[in-house]
Amino acid sequence: MKMYLISDNIDTLTGMRLAGIPGVVAHGKDELEAALTAAFADPDIGVLLLTEKFGRDFPEYVNRVKLAHRMPLIIDIPDRHGSGRRPDFITAYVNEAIGLKL
Repeated sequence: MKMYLISDNIDTLTGMRLAGIPGVVAHGKDELEAALTAAFADPDIGVLLLTEKFGRDFPEYVNRVKLAHRMPLIIDIPDRHGSGRRPDFITAYVNEAIGLKL
């Protein structure tokens, strides 16, 4: 199985290509849908990386796609601008999940 990146900017794609991960740049929902369709058609892709901007710009669509497809595993990654999450998002997530304050 291989990894594949769908990015909103060329810099993130270039960095991932240097690490050996192929991908494509998509701007807008139509290009994102086309890139996802192509990625789902490739049975060798096991992990699909999406930059976080897609999740912020098209949350309903991205969540629907994640729920509808068991494979490949879809993971949101920060892009060159960093993460849009709070600095303590992991601790907050664990606190919410188990109900204990760490």
